[in-house]
Amino acid sequence: MYRKKKISIVIPAYKEEKLIKPTLENIPRLIDRIYVVDDRSPDNQNEVILKCAKKDRRIHLLRHKINQGPGASIITGYRQSSQDGYDITVVVGGDYQMPLHEVKNFLDPIIDGRVDYTKGNRFLLSRLDDTLHKMPKLRLVANWIITALTKIASGYYKVMDVVDGYTAISKRAVDTINWDKAWKGYGYPMDFLIRLNAYSFKVLDIPRTAIYLPGERQSQIKGLKYMLKVSPMLLRNFFWRLKFRYIYIDFHPLVFFYYLAFLLLPLGLGTGLYLVIDKIFLSGSGVSGPMSILASLLIITGFMFLFFAMLFDMQESQ
Repeated sequence: MYRKKKISIVIPAYKEEKLIKPTLENIPRLIDRIYVVDDRSPDNQNEVILKCAKKDRRIHLLRHKINQGPGASIITGYRQSSQDGYDITVVVGGDYQMPLHEVKNFLDPIIDGRVDYTKGNRFLLSRLDDTLHKMPKLRLVANWIITALTKIASGYYKVMDVVDGYTAISKRAVDTINWDKAWKGYGYPMDFLIRLNAYSFKVLDIPRTAIYLPGERQSQIKGLKYMLKVSPMLLRNFFWRLKFRYIYIDFHPLVFFYYLAFLLLPLGLGTGLYLVIDKIFLSGSGVSGPMSILASLLIITGFMFLFFAMLFDMQESQ
């Protein structure tokens, strides 16, 4: 236990035969239960896990019959942890690249009642130089772009490093959120943030040390391919969040601000593009004053609605 709270940890595991042993051996004693979720891994990782379990009774192996993705593995661990009555559930990878000695930093804000979800951030000022030095440049660019998209989709404009999988969540949040339609594959951290915001839970970034083991696979983020895969999910979940939080659960006019922005901006840009192509390049007749003013007003008004909507969304998510 830690500060009179029962703590569990969930480790999604797939092809982690090499590094799951040091991960399990270095889990602090304050963790009461260790759930390792095998996502139908084809290697011998389960044999390693079971050998570790003989030495550490906290370890429990949960198995998927079919491969479902890391998000599904974490949800399996969440549900089992909640069913077994644990107050807080920590999540780390099985690749021994998350500093387990820093776990108290993730637990304290939840125990203090400040937030319901904490997540790692390798870019906070205390860790920034270290992270920039260690993280490959391509991953940095991809991380920043995905973070920017996730800020808008989730409403958590003050979070960074959204792909980081080192997290902790309260039992209340686990029990409240409907996980059935959550994203099951890579990209789950962004989906989870959107769902947390939809249910009005507080989220806090925790500075943590970046660890990159030489010669080991570093991440499943593959630049453009990864962004193309998760971007439709972010867009779809963004509209779901607006409808769920600001129409179904409660009402806020920022919904109208967003939708008016999405109507006026394309209309203004389309009108302006039509005027330039048709009136200048094709017919050569020139653009009339009223039409140019109309296009400008549509664009300016659209941007105003968008910025006000984002401001209100940011205030609601604090």
